[in-house]
Amino acid sequence: MEIINGLGRRKSAVARVYLRQGKGNILINNKDYKEYFPVNHIQGKVVEPLNIVDVLSNYDIKVNVKGGGVKGQAEAVRLGISRALCKINEEFREPLKAAKLMSRDPRSVERKKYGKPKARKSFQFSKR
Repeated sequence: MEIINGLGRRKSAVARVYLRQGKGNILINNKDYKEYFPVNHIQGKVVEPLNIVDVLSNYDIKVNVKGGGVKGQAEAVRLGISRALCKINEEFREPLKAAKLMSRDPRSVERKKYGKPKARKSFQFSKR
């Protein structure tokens, strides 16, 4: 089987996912995913699409991810894996879409406005 790729984005994180037939190894930036994401609930986000379609030990996954923080990177990897799985088998699309793993989360940080310390926060107002 050839290598199938998928792209996932979240906030400012971008993940390029490469899927091929294998034993279930997941490498993120040349590290095991449990080493790269040491927190349990974030590890769960990475393997969530594989658990939904029940192919956790069928594919080897190699991921290059950059930008953003830990959660943004994990969710970008999740979207990339979901997209790659749909390229392999179109029947995977329905359960993944039902679990809301096939859509990119469009939320990102609002830009800072001039005259304010943050995007919406204002300096203390003094009437007198």
